[in-house]
Amino acid sequence: MTLRRKMVALLATAAVLTSAGAAYAQGGNSTNVVTGIQSITPITEVYTYGQRVSAVAVEYSANVDPASIDPTSFTVSDTVYNFRFNPIDELSKMADRTITNVYTNSRAHTRHNKQSVHGRYVIIELDPADVGGWTVIVSKCPTFLCTVKVNPDLPTTLVQRKPVRALGNGGPVLAPGTPNRVRAMTNEPVNLLVDEFSSDAFLSGGMVLPYHYHLPANYDPAKKYPLMVVLPGHGMGWDGVNTGVQIAADIPAVAWLQRSWTGSDEDVIVLAPQNQRVGAAAEADLLVKLIDQFIANHSVDTSRVYATTVSYGSQLAWEAFAKRPDLWAAGLITGGFQVNATQAAAIAEAEIPIYLTHGVNDHLLNISLARNSRAALTAAYTEDGKTEQEIADLLRYVEYGNEEFSLPDYHAAYGPTYEDRSILKWVLSQRKDG
Repeated sequence: MTLRRKMVALLATAAVLTSAGAAYAQGGNSTNVVTGIQSITPITEVYTYGQRVSAVAVEYSANVDPASIDPTSFTVSDTVYNFRFNPIDELSKMADRTITNVYTNSRAHTRHNKQSVHGRYVIIELDPADVGGWTVIVSKCPTFLCTVKVNPDLPTTLVQRKPVRALGNGGPVLAPGTPNRVRAMTNEPVNLLVDEFSSDAFLSGGMVLPYHYHLPANYDPAKKYPLMVVLPGHGMGWDGVNTGVQIAADIPAVAWLQRSWTGSDEDVIVLAPQNQRVGAAAEADLLVKLIDQFIANHSVDTSRVYATTVSYGSQLAWEAFAKRPDLWAAGLITGGFQVNATQAAAIAEAEIPIYLTHGVNDHLLNISLARNSRAALTAAYTEDGKTEQEIADLLRYVEYGNEEFSLPDYHAAYGPTYEDRSILKWVLSQRKDG
């Protein structure tokens, strides 16, 4: 917990004790003491273009009466800053969020059915269509290309506008409405799915490769699971203080864990290393060594090892495909760099299925890079004697116009790519022979 949050929590506790003491001095008891808000916890979720505050959990001292709360009982405000479009000094610009659901729960967590159960937490769900609530911010700018991190001190705020009552017929007020009091978050966030990842680091040849991984909830060493290796963009590379941002910055890491994205109930192991941005050759060598060790230590179906990339991650993928063509069942390259002739030849010889996507108006990596990659791979397959139909089965290609992006970052081709469930299903359907 940050120092500011510790101070807020201490002040909140002091206020509760003062209120309780005053009530006791006036002859109050446990049935009519106004105890106030106990804690406020942000809840985050990773959407297509990154992690956002999706809900807030407000804790009281006793079970809350659901009839005493509705969306007008609270106001939640958050930053409108988005690292893709805004300078960091706009982090303090705030806007009210739209509250979509309010209900009670027994823990600081959302419920799929949005229905109240007995509990002392009020869950306030927020509309993902709002402009605000992004959690990823600029971390460092060692060159003209910056890195990003998850903000350790979220600026989300809460106002309780109406009284909240305890469960029961005419239950006592647990906290009065304080429409002029703006409250900061007091607890560390609950990060849906992101918190389920484990972290580690791989060391080899004096280099360190931080990574996160996710095993199925009911992981069984006797079973074999497909492995999805997620290679992030340059800005999600490790800079010493931003460990784990590659999970939160955009959708590719967590999408493979959700039926709503993959269209499948199949369990997938996700391995998400952070790049070091020291060159594709050295990084790809480190990457394949990590994968070999990970496979040796986990129950991976070696006929179904996949790579998916964002931007800079494509350089590592192209090199890793060429370095160890026997390893891969398929690759999904979004908004990436151009494959070279040597890499294309190795991919074609190994018949690694590739799905290429790119934005037509990508402002960072020109569409020509994707078109040249398609041409190089097609030429390599043709050189190996493949027919047009065989090439079409091995090489899929899509260009996206601006209208296909739900956020106007036309470099982020993973957006429309991952929003097309058929592409993810195609990747998971590929299997390596032998």
